[in-house]
Formats: sequence, C-alpha cells, structure tokens
Amino acid sequence: MSMRPRHHPFLIGVSGGTASGKSTVCAKIMELLGQNKVDHRQRKVAIISQDSFYKVLTPEQKAKALKGQYNFDHPEAFDNDLMCKTLKDIVEGKVVEVPTYDFVTHSRLKDKITVYPADVVLFEGILVFYPQKVRDMFHMKLFVDTDSDVRLSRRDEEVRRCYHSKRSRQHGCHQPHRAAHPGHSERRHLQMAAWGHQHQRTGIQTGHF
Repeated sequence: MSMRPRHHPFLIGVSGGTASGKSTVCAKIMELLGQNKVDHRQRKVAIISQDSFYKVLTPEQKAKALKGQYNFDHPEAFDNDLMCKTLKDIVEGKVVEVPTYDFVTHSRLKDKITVYPADVVLFEGILVFYPQKVRDMFHMKLFVDTDSDVRLSRRDEEVRRCYHSKRSRQHGCHQPHRAAHPGHSERRHLQMAAWGHQHQRTGIQTGHF
C-alpha cells in the first residue's frame, strides 16, 4: 500500500461494467463504516461518480446520442483533465466542486456537488483505471466482477425504473446499452492488465451484496 501524507484522504478507485454493482459496493462500504446517515459535510467517507465528468456534447454528438449512436464508453467521452484536477485537489485535502451532468441535454447543470475533505474517498466508474494519471493517484483499486447477463438484466430494469421517475436527468437512463454488452469483457481485461502489476488490487464478487 502506498504511503500518503497525514490528513490527506485515502483514495479508492472502484471500476466494473455498467450495472456490475459499483454503486452498491460503495454504498455498502459507506454503511459498514457507519457513514450512510451522517450529514455530507461531516462524513468521513465520500463517493464520487465518473459519470459527473462526461464531456458536454457538440450538436452533432448530441444528435448521435439521441439515436443511440454515441459511444459513452470511450475514454474520450470523459473530461479527463477536469477529472484529474478534481481528484488531485481531493488528495490534497481541498474542498472541491464536482459537476452535475444532465443525461437528457448532455450538458452540465449549473448546480454542482460540494465534496468536503474526508478520510476516505471512493471514485467509481466504468473507466476510472484507464487514464494513467488518474490511475496512479489511487491508494487502492477495486474491480467489481459481475456476469454480463446479470448486468444486462439489471441495466434493463434500471432503464425501466428511470423512465418512470425523476432520476433520468442525472443518471444514464438514456443509454440502455452502455457497457452491458460483450465488448465490456475486452475493456475489462484491458483495464486489469493496465494496473495488474500493482501490488494493491482487489476483485469483488457482487453476489454477497
């Protein structure tokens, strides 16, 4: 485990395909540490999603997205520079403003999420281990490994729920095929190979959650 300065947060990366259970794992960690009912300004554990860092789409890209032809799984779909800067500030113990992404307009909302200094910060997303400058900041890396058929079933159910709720704007409900397909397997092995040489890595089976 890498050394880190005192009073600086322990940064954990949590990756896996869409609907693999990343958010569930993060929530379970929060619960086990007794932080799920604590005011967000006083929590010792914070959770941030990579989805917050999607790029604002151009008109041409938006047109593709509405037709289901835009690849939200590609590393370039994310604002990696902003992601890296935000995580760097977090590791330095600073208060940060995390963008809120609107999956209907494919743009950033004016409202931002304030993340206060915490002892542990969980950063979850499908490609959090892809950019090396981000990957190298993690003190621990978790990969949530879930069967592709299970993920696809969960994803379909999530899409159905989102269309009947107010969650669709800030959750990827308009991307029903996002990462829940055979291509995810190839990306998964690519990510694991990218950080597999690191001594601090953990795989998680989600059947217990």
